[in-house]
Amino acid sequence: MTMAAAQEDAPRTRAAPRPRPGLMRRIIRHRADYLYILPAFAVMLLVIGYPIYDTVYLSFFNTPPSLAMADKTYVGLDNYSRILTSDSFREVTVNTLIWTVFSTFFAFVLGLGAALSLNTYFAGRGLLRGLFLIPYVISAVAASYVWRWLYHSDFGVFGALSVAFGITDTPINFLDNVHTSLPSLIVVNVWKEFPFAMIMLLAGLQTVPDELHRAARVDGAGTWQRFWHITMPHLKGVTLVTVLLLLVTNLNGFTIPWIMTGGGPAGSSDIWITQIYQLAFGRIRFGLASAYSVILFVVMMGLGYFYVRALTQGERRPE
Repeated sequence: MTMAAAQEDAPRTRAAPRPRPGLMRRIIRHRADYLYILPAFAVMLLVIGYPIYDTVYLSFFNTPPSLAMADKTYVGLDNYSRILTSDSFREVTVNTLIWTVFSTFFAFVLGLGAALSLNTYFAGRGLLRGLFLIPYVISAVAASYVWRWLYHSDFGVFGALSVAFGITDTPINFLDNVHTSLPSLIVVNVWKEFPFAMIMLLAGLQTVPDELHRAARVDGAGTWQRFWHITMPHLKGVTLVTVLLLLVTNLNGFTIPWIMTGGGPAGSSDIWITQIYQLAFGRIRFGLASAYSVILFVVMMGLGYFYVRALTQGERRPE
């Protein structure tokens, strides 16, 4: 056997992949490209970066009610310790979890049901899609005031209907009852947000191949089997993104709780964002409110991380 034949018969080994250059090396290599985004980056540092830095900085101080920031006193982690060990923080956290989880769940379920219903063709489908979008495009402030009147214990529509149909002897007190205030706000929030989930899921349903449904129908698969084994796997990506966006929106939702109840009665509908507002602008405790904001910011950054992962999980890294 000649040397050339032996070399041809020898197993070929794949070249080891070249290590991916580090972040700083890639930045240096493309430094000229970053000049184009430098103005936008400077604006972001000014309007986003500096407020974040100043909030973290203030969270280590006690600020005087006179707003004389020169007289603030350094307390270290005392603000964080006071917040995390207080009874009010535990109560507000429970309210925040109930508000966020239930609002997200019911908005997603209603949005999925509406998307599935509007994905099939029928007369008037376009009109119905437009009507379902009305809650989403209405201002949250206007919607909150309208629902306050609907819930009104003396003049509200819901209370009058409950009496007219014999459900209750007197109108139901929705917003001034510690047991019904938070569920009432969740109903309004779900009504306001489910069109967003509907839009996202309706867009995802357009990507489900009809051939798969027809083939499954020929094989004898029922409606539920086609939904669970064909539709939902195709909606996995858009479902994750939609749920994460709803979680972030609800966790940071302020308008509806504040306008409708202001966190009351007796703190029964108080959530993190309304508590921060009350500490900062009601009690003039900017240091304590800043520490509260940092805690909320850390939670939001965690959700943001999973959101970015959900958006980029299908992308391949360049070699």
